[in-house]
Amino acid sequence: MSEKIPIFINDKEYNVEPNQTIMQAADTLGFKIPRLCYHPKLSIEGACRVCIVEVEGQRNFVASCAFPVSPGMKIKTNTHAVRRARRDIVELIVDNHPMDCHTCERDGNCELQRLAAATGIRARHFEGQRKRYDEDLSSVSVIRNPEKCILCGRCVRMCSEKQQVHNLTQAHRGFNTVVMPAYDLPMAESVCTACGQCINVCPTAAFLEKNYTQELFEQLNGTDTVKVVQFAPSVRAAIGEAFNLPPQNMEGQLVAALRKLGFDYVFDTQFSADLTIMEEASEFLERFQNKGKLPMITSCSSAWMKCLEQFYPDLIDNVSTCKSPMSMQGAMTKTYFADKMGIDPKKIYSVATMCCTAKKYEAARPELMFDGMRGVDVVVTTREIAWMIKSAGIDFVNIEPEKADHPLGLSSGAGAIFGATGGVMEAAIRTAYELYTGQTLVDIEVEGVRGLKGIKEGSLKMDGHDIRVAVAHGLGNACKLLDVVRKDPDRYHFIEIMGCPGGCVGGGGQPYAAINTIPLDDEALTQRAKALYDLDRGKTIRRSHDNPDVQKLYKEFLQHPLSPVSHKYLHTHYKAKLPVGIIPKDAKNFEVK
Repeated sequence: MSEKIPIFINDKEYNVEPNQTIMQAADTLGFKIPRLCYHPKLSIEGACRVCIVEVEGQRNFVASCAFPVSPGMKIKTNTHAVRRARRDIVELIVDNHPMDCHTCERDGNCELQRLAAATGIRARHFEGQRKRYDEDLSSVSVIRNPEKCILCGRCVRMCSEKQQVHNLTQAHRGFNTVVMPAYDLPMAESVCTACGQCINVCPTAAFLEKNYTQELFEQLNGTDTVKVVQFAPSVRAAIGEAFNLPPQNMEGQLVAALRKLGFDYVFDTQFSADLTIMEEASEFLERFQNKGKLPMITSCSSAWMKCLEQFYPDLIDNVSTCKSPMSMQGAMTKTYFADKMGIDPKKIYSVATMCCTAKKYEAARPELMFDGMRGVDVVVTTREIAWMIKSAGIDFVNIEPEKADHPLGLSSGAGAIFGATGGVMEAAIRTAYELYTGQTLVDIEVEGVRGLKGIKEGSLKMDGHDIRVAVAHGLGNACKLLDVVRKDPDRYHFIEIMGCPGGCVGGGGQPYAAINTIPLDDEALTQRAKALYDLDRGKTIRRSHDNPDVQKLYKEFLQHPLSPVSHKYLHTHYKAKLPVGIIPKDAKNFEVK
């Protein structure tokens, strides 16, 4: 550890670590310098200038997010001049912002709103032309509202640096600067993967998920359909945060609340996570034993699949043909469940409560349709369902927990850990090992694939074979891993990819960060994942193939993994796609969106 250096903040001496910025040093000492464009996981932009401080010897104020500390530096964070300058900067931003705070999605959880209050802005003093833009409502997943953009650049940096999709950029100059996709394409026609990470880092409401709550309320109030809902593993781990609780398992409360909202049946997507493992593990073993296309890559993440089709079409044959747990659950709801209950499948209104904005895009994919139907009619995020629960006056915090319905509600611990990065791989290993060797894997907690390291590698001995695996979370890490696969296709046998940082626990539809915390904070992701791992440890059944309801489903309907019936309802295909207006030379192999 480096020797600490002395600095002075507001005339008091402190010893701090060298090689950090004024803002970082101040944070460790309990001085919270206001900020907007700064984000600890992104590069330094220094654009908003809200974080200015005085430094002795400097002619002008300096941006504390970008200015490094040095021995003996004298810093003033709260002088009258600094406070007035900050207030004027924030006021200029506010005066070029829509005046609809009370009807805005981010009201009460908006960084600009909180900053305006903290800097003492009580009126709008600057008049003049204000930017005017139409909302981009083209996408089924993500809304872009340039009028609410404050040009902090977080979304651009997230999309390019962390996700490496490069869909967003700041176009034009000066007053006319605006964040947009290339060529100002609508979001639906751009290379946006619908991951929603721009929503997670946006300090205002310039990016939001496409909201389907009003449509869902109308359906719940109707009497001509059977309302069925499923909820993803990570939703139960994060939804409590929307009610000012720390990350924890709120499974029973969520089931009870969904019933009170008016759903006739509440199923658990963890059931179909077990089903996914049965199909995916069997598919991997078939490829491994019959010299099929390897490495096999998971297909659970909707954002990752769109990324693959656009940027890695040469690896499509490596991807598992399995649908995601959400889509498998939707298919079983409108086939197996409908038949057992004697319900016309067309009378079932199938809803999915997901952590992921890209699941809205997935639900609408024509490739996932069967018998002329969509398996999932509408997807709402954790944020949306939390708002609906509040809007309906349901006391979520004190509600009596309830259990999910059968036959699509029982799950193993393996199904629970799907929500954390590495969870799909760990669940698959538990089942694939036993299916291949005929022996039970004793140490089923595979620590090597857990944690928030961007890319994780490991190997597993199966009857003398070394099965080499890798896990990546976040599309940027996925791109790095797949570049390795392109150069060395024999390096791995099995790869798990999740589109969001931390996996589903860091999905673009999860609750906004609580006041005064950082979006995508590693501690929050770790705690959400811990809730799922604890749920796994508390389960009597911890392997997908031991789930009796999954076994019954195969016996009564699907026959066996990879059967013609399971292929019809549980598997799909993917095809290379390019944005409108971009036609490759070999156009016959591409589908233009």
